Amino acid sequence: MPKLNKLLIANRGEVAVRVARACRELGIASVAVYSEPDRGALHVRMADEAYSLGGSTAAESYLDVGKILDVLARSGADGAHPGYGFLAENAGFARAVVAAGATWVGPPPEAIEVMGDKISSRKAAERAGLAPVPGTFEALAGPDEVVSFGEANGWPVAVKAAYGGGGRGMRVVSSAADAAAALESAQREAEKAFGRPECYLEKYLTWPRHVEVQVFADTLGNAVHLGTRDCSVQRRHQKLVEEAPAPELAPELADRMGQAAVQLARACGYVGAGTVELIYQDGEFYFLEMNTRLQVEHPVTEMVTGLDLVALQLRVASGEPLGFSQADVQLRGHAIEARVNAEDPSGGAFTPTPGRLERLRLAGGPWVRTDAGYEAGDTVSQFYDNLVAKVVAWGPDREAARRRLVRALQETEVDGVPTTIPAHLAVLSHPDFASVSHSTTWLETRADLALPAPRTMTAPGATGPSPPPRRDNELERRDVQVEVDGRLYSVSVWVPSPPDRHPAAAPGATLPAPSLAGSGASLANPSPRRAGPGHGARTGRGQASSGPPPATSARGGEVTVPMQGTVVKVLVRPGDTVEAGQPVCVLEAMKMENNIVSQSAGTVLEVRVGPGALVGAGDVVAVVGPAPPEEATA
Repeated sequence: MPKLNKLLIANRGEVAVRVARACRELGIASVAVYSEPDRGALHVRMADEAYSLGGSTAAESYLDVGKILDVLARSGADGAHPGYGFLAENAGFARAVVAAGATWVGPPPEAIEVMGDKISSRKAAERAGLAPVPGTFEALAGPDEVVSFGEANGWPVAVKAAYGGGGRGMRVVSSAADAAAALESAQREAEKAFGRPECYLEKYLTWPRHVEVQVFADTLGNAVHLGTRDCSVQRRHQKLVEEAPAPELAPELADRMGQAAVQLARACGYVGAGTVELIYQDGEFYFLEMNTRLQVEHPVTEMVTGLDLVALQLRVASGEPLGFSQADVQLRGHAIEARVNAEDPSGGAFTPTPGRLERLRLAGGPWVRTDAGYEAGDTVSQFYDNLVAKVVAWGPDREAARRRLVRALQETEVDGVPTTIPAHLAVLSHPDFASVSHSTTWLETRADLALPAPRTMTAPGATGPSPPPRRDNELERRDVQVEVDGRLYSVSVWVPSPPDRHPAAAPGATLPAPSLAGSGASLANPSPRRAGPGHGARTGRGQASSGPPPATSARGGEVTVPMQGTVVKVLVRPGDTVEAGQPVCVLEAMKMENNIVSQSAGTVLEVRVGPGALVGAGDVVAVVGPAPPEEATA
């Protein structure tokens, strides 16, 4: 198998940046793709070439197989890396890449089909001797099956997306009355996130830990595990804090988990990086799912093993051997990762908060790593995942890593949107986390993080002398992006300087007439990076930021939305009677569904939106008030 020369990165955000960096270190040219909201995104600026997919939503861009294959052909890329999410676990896309004559950086399509489908993966795990969480082995046909399973096995139960992961398309059902709404919501979210609506059922364990095993296999039959990770700090069934190795596991238990994961990988003919996820409770572990891709939390494994997993993916995809055996894998120290998301954690709501990052200062110092998908001036879009950055700290032991991560998060500053940093600091300082007595349900059911109320912090205004007056006919250089036939190029243009800006040219200097500099040969780091003005709502140093109100916002009788998003369902009609706290519509923002509720009891007087409506923070979706007087009849 030939060495990769040019790689298409079929993703966005920090994972696309991560892959582009690995490509640069290995001497592989990188090709980015972008949607309309991502036209100037960091992953576009980092890549050697970039091509437009058009559209705004994931379905219109990063999930459109035809568009991405067209870029693969036009760019001349000889390989494709799917990152995680979107098409990463789409066997059809993998086959199409191979059929186009390119190298697929991932497992064989057959392994994706077995393990990417959570139902068939449960069957495969059982055949390989790894017991799955008690649940169903077929896609759900309707809510009656949820009710029957719950009554037979006990409530609560979990409805889960069959073709996804990462907590998307998962709903916990506590009673028969909630079954229909939960299944509908899970199917809707699964369809949008993964392109498939099928769901299945599992018994919902009430106080488990989420432990996973990183596996790696090459095309020559070699397979190893790279230790465990613990991902038990979660909200909305999605991870917030991850660490490696999983703490408070007896070495023999961790080894059994690792061996079981490798056995499963071998059984399905696996190649490349994969993660076997387990649920651990009361000394027993069960198979949860296998993610046939790189994981968001892979940096903690890299920190304790000293291995570059993305570079290893690219080498294995090119046909090279792993180059080491299980005996060579040594875990040193401990690493913890905090996912910094654009969310307001006030009151435990973790409300998505898209917006512009006016300032972004990342942490540094010994044994601290930050993987980010944004720079200051970039915008976190409502259409995609809200992960801004991952802050990772290593230490010789867990306590040292925990303290170092606290310090790193205190150094991290984000202005413009609220983030989860205050929640991370509270979690890392909580005695339950320090003593490893938490679980996957701990954050939402028992942890009292005592987060401060949102408040605005405004940096002092800049002062200084006024700029010199503008001279007539002075020009200044602007580095801009232009798109030609769907491909992005970087050019420089000389334009008249604005009246309020003094150009850098020396007095009396003669500048050339307006011209374009650059060529269409390639795109090298397309647009200049922008520095934010450094003011707004700061979320570093343990302080909560200002931002949209919780998802129960209302002005008097007006029910308003706290964020940008798309209305996916309207739950009331004019004339309906509602109670305080009752949902009136469902809003999708940043790949999450949020119930928008009425703050007061009364009668629905107006409904101002319908399914598919795009709304912004503060927009009114309904009006609730006293029932209008009955009209007199003749």
